Amino acid sequence: MDLQELKNYCLNKKGVYEDFPFDDETLVLKVGSKMFALTNINEKDLKVNLKCDPIMSQDLRREYNAIKPGYHMNKTHWNTVKINGSIDDKTIKMLIDISYDLVFKGLKKKEREEILK
Repeated sequence: MDLQELKNYCLNKKGVYEDFPFDDETLVLKVGSKMFALTNINEKDLKVNLKCDPIMSQDLRREYNAIKPGYHMNKTHWNTVKINGSIDDKTIKMLIDISYDLVFKGLKKKEREEILK
């Protein structure tokens, strides 16, 4: 998976758009008003920050060397995932789906309903 594939996968989800709220190189993918994925578009090594269930985060960090506590994020709820071929695309997509679902569920009811229209 490369940056374009990552973006396309995320942008194909309901209510998702890209933003650069912090600087010109940190791509933030949001569902509604909340972010669910962040990546630096200028880094040589592709990494993405994704939200995750705290228990699952611990398991994933033990299982994969390419998954670490979220860089510049809440280390309990966010992971930084290196996309370097050591984790297959199917698993990366599953982690993106989990992040999206957790963030979507955390939106206000009105915002969720608006996205689902």
